[in-house]
Amino acid sequence: MNRWSTLVAVAGILLSRSAFAQEFPQPGPEHKYLAEMEGTWDAQVDMGGQKSKGVSTYKMICGGMWIASDFQGDIGGAKFQGHGVDGYDQRKKKYVAVWVDSMESAPMHLSGDFDAKTKTMTMKGETVLPDGKPQPVKTTTVHKDKDTMVFTMFAIGPDNKDQPMLTITYTRRK
Repeated sequence: MNRWSTLVAVAGILLSRSAFAQEFPQPGPEHKYLAEMEGTWDAQVDMGGQKSKGVSTYKMICGGMWIASDFQGDIGGAKFQGHGVDGYDQRKKKYVAVWVDSMESAPMHLSGDFDAKTKTMTMKGETVLPDGKPQPVKTTTVHKDKDTMVFTMFAIGPDNKDQPMLTITYTRRK
């Protein structure tokens, strides 16, 4: 398909959808939780005792349906960059996330739930180990208060037990 026909196809889709705009999903209460993360955060990373620092910036995008994150830091002296997109799938009633970074060529997909009582987001997905093998993972993000959150990634072992891989403590910049 050439560029012109692609533009015509996209325009046709957009025009046909504009008549049904009231059917598009709108941000709900789950998106308000995501919006609370907007801003710039200083990150203290602990990966198996190896400590480093980073900065993460969160911004709501796409009319408030998604939050995009941009992480800059270093791991073991090497520059590290990562990007995430998180949202709430209103059909599946699950939070969803996609993460890509400079240390991996495959995206990580996660889904899970937020527990308002404990202020904890728990998600599960899969990453790829350096040897190319898939590794089931679980992440938790505990919101200590409006300016502090602690993210932990766990490898899920064959015995279904969680092994911590890394912890990042985020502090909101003022």
